Amino acid sequence: MRVLVTGAAGQLGRDLVDVLSGAVPAGGRVRRGSERGSAVEVVGTDRRRLDVTDRSAVGSLLEAIRPDVVVHCAAWTAVDACEADPDRAFGANALGTRHVAEAARRQGAHVVYISTDYVFDGNSPRPYLEWDSPHPLSVYGRSKYGGEQELDAASTIVRTSWVCGAHGANMVGTVLRLAAGDGPLRFVDDQRGSPTFTADLAETVALLACERLPGVFHVTNQGVASWYEFAGAVLGAAGLDPDRVQAIRTAELDPPRPAPRPANSVLENAALRLTGLALLPDWRDGLERLVSVLGAPVSS
Repeated sequence: MRVLVTGAAGQLGRDLVDVLSGAVPAGGRVRRGSERGSAVEVVGTDRRRLDVTDRSAVGSLLEAIRPDVVVHCAAWTAVDACEADPDRAFGANALGTRHVAEAARRQGAHVVYISTDYVFDGNSPRPYLEWDSPHPLSVYGRSKYGGEQELDAASTIVRTSWVCGAHGANMVGTVLRLAAGDGPLRFVDDQRGSPTFTADLAETVALLACERLPGVFHVTNQGVASWYEFAGAVLGAAGLDPDRVQAIRTAELDPPRPAPRPANSVLENAALRLTGLALLPDWRDGLERLVSVLGAPVSS
């Protein structure tokens, strides 16, 4: 099986390439190629090698590679910057996905598209099911939902939330960096979600890709936290004082964020559960592992 991963230089893309490089589907799990079955050949592309907004370039690359599966991680994820430049956001996230989907159809390749909790408005009193109707509030959310609409029913859509990994910028790295300074850390307590770690997420995305399971899947680590609670847990995992974190409301952010955030980003992983696939572990487990990789900050 040959798998093309777009956005392979990103947080999830890098872990996904690592997982797929030696993984094959076997018995409903992802197994290492040395155990049994045929190995997965992985081709990863970054923005320099593939500009997904260039239809001709996307078509030519997929024709040359002839993948069996395309895992489309490439996206412009700068949420606030998207608000100021909708054309770029829709060009990268929606039109770019159209190009990938079109080229994949020509090659008979299955598409796995990585989407986001931002396709929902966050007003639900309960976690969002895969079958709930999206209603994005931000340009970023609308552009990612636009990408979802470019896919056919046989494709796979993986929605996830609050992604953190060992590569690239994310909340864990931000908290550890801020903790190296003096004074309190202020984070909002009126936005809730499920922190999700790429080391865990990549395993499930790889399984869905190798099995070519169609439809929408919500894939997050289990458990729920506010950003305030998550930041305190990051400090605790690093052996620092969680009481340095102070709770504020979104309305108190100074300066305010340009893009509206969903107050409720919790995604129910119903499709995984009902399909009989393993859920990701609790987010605290993933946090402990990531902090051990990143290391505790050194105070200035």
